[in-house]
Amino acid sequence: MTSDQIHITGLHVQCIIGINDWEREVKQEVIIDITLHADLSRAGESDDIADTVNYRDVSKAVQEHVEASSYGLIEAMAQSIANICLEPESVIRADVSVQKPGALRGVDSVGVEISRETTPGFSTG
Repeated sequence: MTSDQIHITGLHVQCIIGINDWEREVKQEVIIDITLHADLSRAGESDDIADTVNYRDVSKAVQEHVEASSYGLIEAMAQSIANICLEPESVIRADVSVQKPGALRGVDSVGVEISRETTPGFSTG
């Protein structure tokens, strides 16, 4: 398994998230961190965007999806983000952290972190 990683850190998105009635009406901020695991050696040699994972495209797809979503649980949101991150063929694993600031009184945030891998012969899309 490759140890090459692309990090997308601190993606702030406003969305409907939560199970309480008021949470279903008011957009809240979530903060998303993503680590994409892929073999980046070819891009390192070629210096060609076509040989790597375009992190701008992944970030934009995640942001658009989350802004339009309405999840009850951050666990479900994290899973859907991981699925998006695994769409590029060269990504073999995605680590996704979703933080919900202010979810509990007296804490900075509450969050989940998940890791998902591609399954040979399985398409996430």
